[in-house]
Amino acid sequence: MLDSVLVWFRRDLRATDHAALAMALRRARRVHCAFIFDREILDALPDPRDKRVEFIREALVEVDAALRQRGGSLIVRHARASSAIPRLASELGVASVFANRDYEPQAKARDAAVAAELGRLGIDFESFKDQAIFDGPEVLTQAGRPFTVFTPYKNAWLKRLTDDDVMPHASEGGQLVATACAAGVPALPEIGFVQTDLRQLGIEPGMAGAQTLVADFRARMARYAVQRDYPAVRGVSYLSVHLRFGTVSIRDLVAVALDSGATTGNAGAATWLSELIWRDFYFMILDRFPHVVERSFKPDYDAIAWEQGDAADTLFAAWCEARTGYPLVDAAMRQLNRTGYMHNRLRMVVASFLTKDLGIDWRRGEAWFARQLNDFDLSANNGGWQWAASSGCDAQPYFRIFNPVTQSERFDPEGRFIRRYLPELAAVPATFVHAPWRMNAAEQSACGVIVGTHTPAPVVAHDEARQRTLARYAVVRRDAVS
Repeated sequence: MLDSVLVWFRRDLRATDHAALAMALRRARRVHCAFIFDREILDALPDPRDKRVEFIREALVEVDAALRQRGGSLIVRHARASSAIPRLASELGVASVFANRDYEPQAKARDAAVAAELGRLGIDFESFKDQAIFDGPEVLTQAGRPFTVFTPYKNAWLKRLTDDDVMPHASEGGQLVATACAAGVPALPEIGFVQTDLRQLGIEPGMAGAQTLVADFRARMARYAVQRDYPAVRGVSYLSVHLRFGTVSIRDLVAVALDSGATTGNAGAATWLSELIWRDFYFMILDRFPHVVERSFKPDYDAIAWEQGDAADTLFAAWCEARTGYPLVDAAMRQLNRTGYMHNRLRMVVASFLTKDLGIDWRRGEAWFARQLNDFDLSANNGGWQWAASSGCDAQPYFRIFNPVTQSERFDPEGRFIRRYLPELAAVPATFVHAPWRMNAAEQSACGVIVGTHTPAPVVAHDEARQRTLARYAVVRRDAVS
């Protein structure tokens, strides 16, 4: 039994079903808890109104309150975690620091540096699996290698899954310590940020907010398989930001899917479980193939010559600023820029448009999403963008190029989503709302929407852009038949 342990909270902002906390309480007499607002990350954020920082701050208030109810507290610092954690561990005189594993290369490097400094101080560092159901060597091919195609990975994942894998971690045993230096969670201005419109957007941070969404989604999960592709319908779970920051446990969500019949005939629950397995898959890819952060998963795709120069920059700005002239693309980008959220179907549409209609490097789009998304997660964001660009593992074929008008007609048939985010098109008939440029001059005048004046003209012609993409991808065509 250890005398005392420091639990380092990171992207696991909850006080229940927390692997590192549970292990600390089981193995130590006294348990301290801490969170670091890491300046390595926060100082690089360009906007003091970043909704993610407010989400984290509000979640921490709830965690601190939960720990205090059990006799403990949360130490919160605004510093560089790589130096703050060893310093704090030394001040507290703990025998070890416990944390849940992170799979991002930068986080792994940070943890290695922290472990090395702790070791120099005679303090141990241990990490635990928490944000994934399976990690490391737990799901491998029969040849003992990491999977690079999703469906066989999913089949192996499901075959390995047992009830124990989704059992919550019981937080009992040792004593949580109310540390004298735990002065509560600092206000946003104390760490250089300001309050945002987070709650006005309907985002309730913290464990309570997550459980409200779980209960809501459980009641409509059976319809998920059908409704998840329609952005104007409340068809998805909206839990992605809670998964990102760990205000809900992945074990809890997999258990909900299983309890709802994911393996016994409920198509909606089965589809949602598959999405949760995709999350594990992308964690594994990032962990095992870290080159994807900078380069294509498939090396041949690094030979693609993306558009560059002033013209490409102008097109990229039009995409970022929702001025492409394609209503579904522009509505999706307005949703992202205003709310920090984008519906998953639309993430695929706008990513395909940027890479295969505009011919712009997927890394530029990935970086914009990283800046804007409340639920930004490097593994899923990178995986999604490389999927759209056909450069990733198990990606769509290079010749599969979403037609933004066809996608709009299929998944927003009445234009409800478009009109919500592009109110300037409110009077455009449903026949033309997906492609206003198809109206003649009289029709444009009749509804008061002049293309090129009240709404942008298309920045590219899709059919012509498709031919350019097929030519651009000629350098990797052999991949499609290999």
